[in-house]
Parts: sequence; structure tokens; C-alpha cells
Amino acid sequence: MSRSLSALIIGNSKYAKASKLKNPVHDAEDIAERLERCGFDATTLIDATYKQMDRALRAFKADLADQDVGLFFFAGHGFQIDGDNYLAAIDTVIDDEVEAKHSSLALNRVIDRMEKAGTATNIIILDACRDNPFERNWHRGGARGLAPVYAPRGTIIAYATSPGQFASDGKGRNGAYTAALLQHIDAQDCSIEAMFKRVRNSLNVTTGGKQISWEHTSLAGEFYFNLGIAKRITEYGPTALSDELYILDEARASHQVIRKLKSLTWPKQNPAISGLKAAHISKFGRDALFVLGRNIYQSACGNSHSAMEFIHDFVARTAGMPDAKRKALLDGMLFEVFFDCTGKVRADPKAGRFNELFALQKYKELADSFAFIAGCLLPEIRRFRVLPGKDQPTAVDVTLDSMADNAVTKIFVGGLNVLSPEDEEFEIEKGAKIPRRTLKREDFEDRIACQLLIPRHLLTFAYGRPAKGIATVKFPYGWSCCPPD
Repeated sequence: MSRSLSALIIGNSKYAKASKLKNPVHDAEDIAERLERCGFDATTLIDATYKQMDRALRAFKADLADQDVGLFFFAGHGFQIDGDNYLAAIDTVIDDEVEAKHSSLALNRVIDRMEKAGTATNIIILDACRDNPFERNWHRGGARGLAPVYAPRGTIIAYATSPGQFASDGKGRNGAYTAALLQHIDAQDCSIEAMFKRVRNSLNVTTGGKQISWEHTSLAGEFYFNLGIAKRITEYGPTALSDELYILDEARASHQVIRKLKSLTWPKQNPAISGLKAAHISKFGRDALFVLGRNIYQSACGNSHSAMEFIHDFVARTAGMPDAKRKALLDGMLFEVFFDCTGKVRADPKAGRFNELFALQKYKELADSFAFIAGCLLPEIRRFRVLPGKDQPTAVDVTLDSMADNAVTKIFVGGLNVLSPEDEEFEIEKGAKIPRRTLKREDFEDRIACQLLIPRHLLTFAYGRPAKGIATVKFPYGWSCCPPD
């Protein structure tokens, strides 16, 4: 379900003895940000010396030992000597070819290190075919651009230009090739080969046909930078994951229940849920149970009392069900919190009954469902302070103004104040009084758990003084705990 992805990204602009480049640093920063959104653990070097590049490559090889995919990206000056390619550090010696070779990172060395790391897929992307600035210092002119190289099995090497061409440093923030790459690299469900074709077409348009990217590939399997949920999750069918496409058949008892829950009216929802018995729903198919779970949680968020009771009594209500069937039902509930009817991650999770649902995480027999939702959300990990489904205790430190009836002024998680206005409408001029609502301490803690998307049972709150003496707090209107940047 999940992939382990690691990337080393280098952007060199400030060359000491060669023409400085405008965009490689931006290229490296923007590619790193995009790869992190695709689930890569990225290490980025900016304006690196040869020693720094050498150390980083050694560390990168070690990191790849337990990874599925390795990616190396370089933007900067590159050159070839006698058919071998070299990536220039900012302190590369350009007096002659021998010095240049031994003070630059050899591309063959990068390929060799990645091949021997044992990763199933290796990706090397080079925006490094800019005009060779070193030739005038050498006794003979070097060949134009970078030379073709051998790609070991499981490897794709992507070049910003075809052999003999030079790459454009670009007119905007990025080099022409990287700008095209950024347009397409995270296209959903687009294979890496198809993605690079899109890059080539965009690059052709933006450079008027003057620059043609190319790839040398020996990939053995499919790779996607951005897999849609239907391709990543195989336990349930595409129409269960994107349930707007789920067609209801009135001949099926499970579909009759689902239709009543979709009515969004309590007189239909409550009896339908009250009538759900373990022996009865054990006969439902896994996809039907998954969609049923989604609609039970949806109904609970709409304040259906029977749905809320079903979640609260889930363990007892599903006792005796086959493990796989019970898991499908709970998987659907958890999935509905974070994914919409098209199967895409919600911009704002449906957290109306988050605490009640995630209280079930305390039951060991339900652990597989929480592992399921953690796997679904792994590519989105940077959106969360703690990946939902992980059993990770978290400390919350609350700063109260005791002179203002326990007014909440700051909330710290991991040493960072996460409390801020939800939008500019609630910005208060300096010195002005912030409007606040009075909350019972228990209700305040439940509210913070929902905003952080960390189950209440995993949170510990500290107030700078004994919590037993704090019955209520005053929370600012229009403020909430912001997600990670």
C-alpha cells in the first residue's frame, strides 16, 4: 500500500570560476517541495562544494538501503569529457580537464551508487546541459552537452536536452526544463514515461522547438509520482473509494440500507441503522460494507442518534462478524473522515464525530483498520502533525491568562504555537479585546483534538498549573489550531 521514497536534490548557481546561473537554486527548491508532496523524503543541497556533494552521495546511498525508490536531481553546470559526464560543484577547478574531472561529481558514480543500493526503481533527472563554460580554459573544445550513458535495470535517466544541445536557464524563476517538469510531475495516475512525454511537449512549446528533452530508460515496472487512491488501495473497488459512482441495486439488502442513509433524513436513517445486526450485515459484500461504513459516519455527522450510538457501541454491535467484514465497515467510516465522494483527500476533513470514531483506536482487535487509514494518508503526511491512525501520544501545552478568567492565549505542540486566526476577518488590532466564548475544559480539549486531528485519548494537556483547578477556559472566536505549513 505504501512506498518508501528518498531523493537527493542539488541546485548549484554560485560558481566561483564559471558563469553564475540564475535558476538552479530555485529549481532544486521547487522540485524538493513538489517531491515532498508526492511522499519523498528529500535532502536538498544548495550551492554545494565538491566535498559536500561527495558526502551527500555517500549518505544517500546509505539511505537507499531500505527504500523502494531513489531519485537524484541536479540543476547546474554539467559537461562531458571523453564520453563521461560530470556535474560541476561551485568550487570545481576549471584550469584543465583533469582537474575538472576530479573536482566534479561523476554521473557514472551516481548511477553506480544507486544501482548497488538495491532499490527497485531509480530516477535520475539532470537539468545540467547548459553551455560548457570551461572549454576556453582547456586545450581542446569539449563535446556539446551531456553524453548518453548506460541505464542499469530499474533506472531511468532524464536529460533536459537531447545530445549535442544546450539547456536554457529560463526566463522566469526556473530553467525551461524544470519549469516544464514542475507542470507535470505530480499529474495523478500518470506513469513516469508518460509524464516525461508531457514534459517534452511542453518544453518544445516554451522554447520554440529549440530544446528537446530525452530519457534513457531500463525501468522494469510502473512508477507514478502521484497515485490516485484507487490505484494505491486494492482492498476495495474503485466505485467504493469514489462512492459517487457506486450504483445501488434495490434487490440487495445492503443497498437498501445505504439508500436510506443517503436520504439525509433522521426518520429513515435511524431505523435503518437500528436494524443493523451482526448476523445480518455479515452477509454483505466487502465493498457494500465499506460504503455502508462511509454512510454511517456521514449520518453521525448529520446528528443521527442511531449512527452516533452505532459508532459508540461498534465493538459490541459487530461482535461475531468475520474479521474482514468488520474491518471493511470500520475502514469505510475512517475513510469518510478524510476522503470525499470522488476519492480525493478532503481540503477540510469531516471531523464532526472524529473523537468518537477514533476512540475505537484503543481496541487492539481493530488495529488493522487504523493501519489502513494511515496507509491511505501516508502520501499526505505533511498535512498532519501526527499521521491519523498512528498510535502516537502527543503533548499539548496551553498558555492561559489567569487575569482574564483563563483566557487561552497560546497552544503549543512540539514547541510551536499552533493557535492562529482562521482568516483575516478575525484579525484584531493591537490592544483591542479579543471576543471569546466560555468552554468547559473537557469540551475545549475535545475541540483541540478535532482541530489537530489527533485522537483525544492520545493527547495530554498541560496548563502551567494543576488542571483540576480549571473548570472552564475562554477560547477566542474565529481562532483555531492551524495545520502544519
